[in-house]
Amino acid sequence: MDKKEILRKIEKRTGNTMVSTIGIEITDFGEEYLCGKMPVDDRTKQPFGLLHGGASVAFAETLGSMGAGMHVDLENYSVVGIEINSSHLKAMKEGWVYGKAVPIRIGRKIQVWDIDIKDEKDNMVCKSRLTLAVIKKNDK
Repeated sequence: MDKKEILRKIEKRTGNTMVSTIGIEITDFGEEYLCGKMPVDDRTKQPFGLLHGGASVAFAETLGSMGAGMHVDLENYSVVGIEINSSHLKAMKEGWVYGKAVPIRIGRKIQVWDIDIKDEKDNMVCKSRLTLAVIKKNDK
């Protein structure tokens, strides 16, 4: 399966979820990274007209979780966020933010991912670290 086909499959899977509702798009991935973009618009702004910190955290957790999922057998395991830390470093009023998630540690039971969210000029907007548990799916 080529990269474009996988990206289309990801887009289909995220349809009708918060990911698509706030406009997050996965744009690229590799063995050790996953990238995406999110609009700064009415869906992602707080009442004062700036990018909502919660939208940035949702974007970071989406990128880290999807990256983590690439490293497990999704037929038998799930990855679930257990802790996220985010520092909001720059206000945004419009445009797009771009995120890149890279693993810090990929273990059998725990994964830790580093996520940078930047503006169109490569300025850091938000710095996040996401810890995920790898859990066996229940047999039904």
